[in-house]
Amino acid sequence: MRRVYFSLGSNVGDRAILLRHGVVDVARGDAHRLSRVYETEPLGGVIQDDFWNLILEITTEASTTELLERLRGAEANAARRREIRWGPRTLDVDLVVWEGADSLDPDLLVPHPRYRERRFVLEPLRELRPDWVSEADLARAAGHVRVLGTLDAVT
Repeated sequence: MRRVYFSLGSNVGDRAILLRHGVVDVARGDAHRLSRVYETEPLGGVIQDDFWNLILEITTEASTTELLERLRGAEANAARRREIRWGPRTLDVDLVVWEGADSLDPDLLVPHPRYRERRFVLEPLRELRPDWVSEADLARAAGHVRVLGTLDAVT
């Protein structure tokens, strides 16, 4: 069994519902924990609404292939379109870290190559794994974040 950490974000439609469904689709019954939800500014220069982001931790025996299928399935179920790089998204799911494992597969690089640059990933990850994210890491990361609360409490 390994712990795997996913970043989920949404800035189109009912963000709370899309994140809830994304968590169910990715966790698929595996034991899991969630960070709080953070409102975050979009990165990449495309003008768009703010995102809601969270980190999902699952404990699983699933393979890389299965985990990739889960995250792609969650995005497909949310009618995710890939029209503009770093553009608006109903649901964006990234596998950030797979505890004790790496992947050089071009379809699923693990750890995520840019996660340490993104405050919207580091801030919620620190909730679940404070031993992995320092104050210095947060200071170096791009973006502003604001805590909204638990996924059950946001609407």
